[in-house]
Amino acid sequence: MSINYLITGANRGIGFALTEEVLKYNGNIIGLCRGSSNMDDLVSLKDANPEKVSIYEADVMNEGALIDVSKNIDELDVLICNAGIMGARGDMMDKENNFDIISDVLMTNVAGPFFTIRAFLSQINQSKNPKIIIISSQMGSQKHSGSGSYFYRASKAAINNIMITFSNELSQKEIPIISIHPGWVRTKMGGSYATLSTKESASSIYKFIQKIDMTKSGHFYNHDGSQLEL
Repeated sequence: MSINYLITGANRGIGFALTEEVLKYNGNIIGLCRGSSNMDDLVSLKDANPEKVSIYEADVMNEGALIDVSKNIDELDVLICNAGIMGARGDMMDKENNFDIISDVLMTNVAGPFFTIRAFLSQINQSKNPKIIIISSQMGSQKHSGSGSYFYRASKAAINNIMITFSNELSQKEIPIISIHPGWVRTKMGGSYATLSTKESASSIYKFIQKIDMTKSGHFYNHDGSQLEL
């Protein structure tokens, strides 16, 4: 039986590479995208795999839109909260650190996964082998603190904390939840000097997902499965 995966931000970067990886192993994909731009590759993938790929437009900041999508889904096995944005990269004087951009970063990277998990919890609770994965970053770890990217760092620290809180609540339902650092990946966010391609990161993440169980719940991992400090 094919496994049902839902991936937010499935139309580009790591999200799209994960979509390709899941299809390679005959999984079913429910791809969520924030808007209709940058959709060509995902639409082509759906056209080539019409029985395996479904696409929905839903902003993770809009819980109502997520709930509307959830009404079309009966069962979900793996939920991957991948959608995220960087925001301002500069130091404290960076003019891009303004209210609107800060709000977008915190709402997308922190409230977004929270709303997504809550919207699809009923569906994932139907699975015999449920798993929830949040794509986070080492930039949220105190051990890897640095200058700049203030609110991206803060958002990843916050979502790791929320993941731990979720794990305490979801343990009663035996639903494991973890967060993963995908590596330094060559995406629009990661830049051209990054050490991993999206395919390399996605392949590593996919392999680790297959090993996730309740013993791993509530922890932060590198894409290769090694545990990281929060």
